[in-house]
Amino acid sequence: MTTSRGIDVSAYQGPQDWAKHKRDGVAFAFVKASEGQHSRDSRYATHITGAKAAGLIVGSYHFAWPNQSAASEAENYIAAVRSHAGPGYVHWLDLERYSDGRNYKGRSASQIKAWVAAWIAAVERAFPGQRVGVYTSASDLASGHVPSGVPLWYPAYPGSAVDSYPEAEKRARPRPSGRAPEFWQFVGSPLDRSVCYMSAAELRTWAGGGTPTRPKYEPFPGASWFTMGRKSPIVAAMHDRLVAVGCNRYQSSKNKDVIGSGDKASYEAWQRECGYSGAAAKWPPGPTTWTKLQVPNV
Repeated sequence: MTTSRGIDVSAYQGPQDWAKHKRDGVAFAFVKASEGQHSRDSRYATHITGAKAAGLIVGSYHFAWPNQSAASEAENYIAAVRSHAGPGYVHWLDLERYSDGRNYKGRSASQIKAWVAAWIAAVERAFPGQRVGVYTSASDLASGHVPSGVPLWYPAYPGSAVDSYPEAEKRARPRPSGRAPEFWQFVGSPLDRSVCYMSAAELRTWAGGGTPTRPKYEPFPGASWFTMGRKSPIVAAMHDRLVAVGCNRYQSSKNKDVIGSGDKASYEAWQRECGYSGAAAKWPPGPTTWTKLQVPNV
């Protein structure tokens, strides 16, 4: 599966060697900017300036208090980031309940959802064409706190089994409440780390308001079709998608419109990525993995 790597920081983290992060393969960084109606993060300007200078894809987040004014909180955030935000900047609402519930106190699920929608709308008006999403937990999603269609950054920590980027990249994409987050924060110590389910190039396009280019969708032609070494644009589309999701077992790209051993090995790697094993992961493709390959969010 194609991914890119990132971190997020706040005043709790000291000065960062952003150039080293970039050399180590980090593609994006999100920085805390504000909280509530008045609070600002003391290291926001330092962190965001360094991340931008290193050439990372950047954005920032605001910690939400849904029992306060959505308009005032949006104004606080907008004022904090205005001098740094621009094309390709990503804005996040950090929607998390404090352990004692003080920032959710007195609010119903529907009221929190309406508050989230109002905050997002205000930030979208302030920064036309820039992405605005929500960082939130499985419990908030299950409670219906997040409007549909909003980009998601999802925190969930499997523990020592997944505490590195390679381990996270091997895992299936999380699907809390049936939704497919664009970002998964998989570890919170010693530094918050996330993977994005786009390549760095795709993420940069997405962050700039565009739609990442992907090979054309090809409907499943039936399992028997793949047993006949056909020459077809369908095979070329399959080849391109397998490369895009990182299941590339090709020795070369010659004759990529003809089914060959590289196609079979690559597709079997994709079926294992989808959770199949043994005979179930063997060639030929099945309709479920084919559609998931062609339309990654299904």
